[in-house]
Amino acid sequence: MRVLLVGAGGVGTAITRIAARRPFFDEMVVADYDLARAEAAVAAVGDDRFRAERVDASDRAAVTGLLRRHGCDVLLNATDPRFVMPLFDAAGAAGATYLDMAMSLSRPHPALPHQECGVKLGDEQFAQAAEWERAGRLALVGIGVEPGLSDIFARYAADELFDEIDEIGVRDGANLTVDGYEFAPSFNIWTTIEECLNPPVIYERGRGWFTTAPFSEPEVFDFPEGIGPVECVNVEHEEVLLIPRWVDARRVTFKYGLGEEFIRTLKTLHQLGLDRTEAVSVPGGAGPVTVSPRDVVAASLPDPATLGARMRGKTCAGTWVRGTRDGAEREVYLYHVVDNEWSMAEYGSQAVVWQTAINPVVALELLATGAWSGVGVLGPEALPPRPFLDLLTEYGSPWGMREQTNSARLASASPPAAA
Repeated sequence: MRVLLVGAGGVGTAITRIAARRPFFDEMVVADYDLARAEAAVAAVGDDRFRAERVDASDRAAVTGLLRRHGCDVLLNATDPRFVMPLFDAAGAAGATYLDMAMSLSRPHPALPHQECGVKLGDEQFAQAAEWERAGRLALVGIGVEPGLSDIFARYAADELFDEIDEIGVRDGANLTVDGYEFAPSFNIWTTIEECLNPPVIYERGRGWFTTAPFSEPEVFDFPEGIGPVECVNVEHEEVLLIPRWVDARRVTFKYGLGEEFIRTLKTLHQLGLDRTEAVSVPGGAGPVTVSPRDVVAASLPDPATLGARMRGKTCAGTWVRGTRDGAEREVYLYHVVDNEWSMAEYGSQAVVWQTAINPVVALELLATGAWSGVGVLGPEALPPRPFLDLLTEYGSPWGMREQTNSARLASASPPAAA
């Protein structure tokens, strides 16, 4: 296997550090718009299977040429969602397998954004599913941690733990703090703003997909391994668009443990228009400068990849499932926890980006060995979960399952005002 990894930020760099310990691939080309960043990622692993290149992820022709020049049969996208479609199309043009950790962008319904879906996450990619299937190519979309491992948990629950499923709810929470910062997101702020301020999507059998207001339906969820109770709210996320395609459930939701301060900051950015992606003209010394307000916010905050030494605590990604087994009600939480102290000591990567990065590497190895295969545009829940979960444990990062006998969803909280 020869892999083109596009994106050498926090997640991309963590991918190289995880993959360097495994023998399943022959070469990994690490490409970034910033060549120095790609070179730094390659130099850090000290492995001659890696090489650095410069590429503009928005330039489909350039990416296609890079795939062909190095004979890469896989493109792994570790950029933010703005670049999904040019990279997806480049992989298709080069006849390569494609993997990403976030899907093509949504667009809210123009008239009823908090009731009806407009363009959904992944719609542009699924529109080409038949073409990929006819060509015998695979696009494995949403194979990070959320989406990704959370979807695999959903499929595992359906296959091995339940006869019927009433609800699948992805629940993400952490007790991470960053020394010296009042507001320092542990993940790409561009993506964080996109998913938190867009209308969240909910799925219900018989109704299909519909939307609600940002930060709706707050609940307190008790996360394992010492993280404890965290208030979670509805957020737009790929799992809700992926899971119902392959797993039968009456309802699917995604709720993120953001915290009151984080929600308040995001609302302020929205009120000031600083979440906008459309460019505005700003006066400058040499004349007006055209810039996106969201890009200014991102440039003003610390790079999440550099925060590891200042971070404390754990992050948890997981899937809560409620249904029946052998006629009895059952409720479980399948989860994966990463301690920042461990990930920094073991890999030099902070917990959130490391937890995201390990999953596409596991998926690449399963594809390389033939344990996973398929054609078309597929989500992780379209493939057998047990090989993935077993290999994840072999990588030294085990997952857990908690029976929710008394329900760890503690209580409803009073809802914050809609954004």
